[in-house]
Amino acid sequence: MNVSLTPALEKFVQDKVASGLYNSVSEVIREAIRLLISKEAVSQERINMLNRDIEIGLADMENGNYRNGHEVMRDLIAKYE
Repeated sequence: MNVSLTPALEKFVQDKVASGLYNSVSEVIREAIRLLISKEAVSQERINMLNRDIEIGLADMENGNYRNGHEVMRDLIAKYE
């Protein structure tokens, strides 16, 4: 596999190898890919949690468990004045 990097990214990778943190360019690239996989997993989990919260909120609304937004804001303003 061949990978093309911008000059700035190539310098970044080379600097990581030169720092001694990594033994090769391949190690830096593998670590970057592992971090990207991890980041995507965290993002997907956040989306899943948000979808669950939305479903809970919609179910609450269907069951009449909600308050008017204007009432909530009025109560918050009164509480913190």
